[in-house]
Amino acid sequence: MDKLLTERIEGNLDLLGLIGIKKVYADLSKEAHKNSSSYSQYLDLLLQEEVASKQSHRFQLLLREAGFPCNKSLEGFDFTYQPDLDRKRINELFNLDFVLKRENAVFLGPPGVGKTHLAIALGIKACQKGIRTYFLTMDALMKRMRSESNQRLPRLRRYYQSPLMIIDELGYLPLNREDSNLFFQFVSHHYERRSLIITSNKGFRDWGEIFGDKVLASAILDRLLHHSHVINIKGASYRLKDKLKDLAEYKEIPKPEDLSRLSYTIKEDELKPLQAKRPRGRPRKARL
Repeated sequence: MDKLLTERIEGNLDLLGLIGIKKVYADLSKEAHKNSSSYSQYLDLLLQEEVASKQSHRFQLLLREAGFPCNKSLEGFDFTYQPDLDRKRINELFNLDFVLKRENAVFLGPPGVGKTHLAIALGIKACQKGIRTYFLTMDALMKRMRSESNQRLPRLRRYYQSPLMIIDELGYLPLNREDSNLFFQFVSHHYERRSLIITSNKGFRDWGEIFGDKVLASAILDRLLHHSHVINIKGASYRLKDKLKDLAEYKEIPKPEDLSRLSYTIKEDELKPLQAKRPRGRPRKARL
């Protein structure tokens, strides 16, 4: 291809922002010539590459802005460790229809059962679909709302305007009256306008303690649960499964004679078989 023609093509592609086409047009041109493709087929391939390039770029941009603490996926979630979890309901959530309908998702359960994993995975899936998403812990959200109480300020505005907002760890720390009121306003603003994903280690009956006001907690729940999908995960902590397994295996090993070297706390009933009977007369120490 003529050098001047190449420079003019690439210059125009830069002006139009068609970076994806710029990367592949030369190779696709050779391939189209080799396969005797029509001009329409060649143009179709170029446009497909450009669309894929823009989607990939937008996904990476949304992913950086979202603030996820780590990368999680539905495929990486161990359903065998949470057998009572309804896999069908989880898969339905990952269709993201609830976001299009401006509904909410609430994940409840003790620490380590996978609430945050599923919330992040949903957020990343939303970013892949081009849906702007933000992730914050409840504590971080409250700190930002206190420092910038005006929702029109840029940093807060994005949390109010984002189609999907993920709030993690609600209930780990109690809220004062001011924070509770700010969160009520936040939920009220999102009601039937945008979607929220919330994770909490507390059941709804305990939310009165979290917000320090049962009436306010009821008002928050009323708006949050009206259009929502509640997933209650019951089970042991996934983070501790290997530790618990090691402990179980360790208990099966015969106890060493030198008890001072043991790193775990021995229960009282475990000591009973080790107690030796003392003979009458001069007291002597029992041999272990």
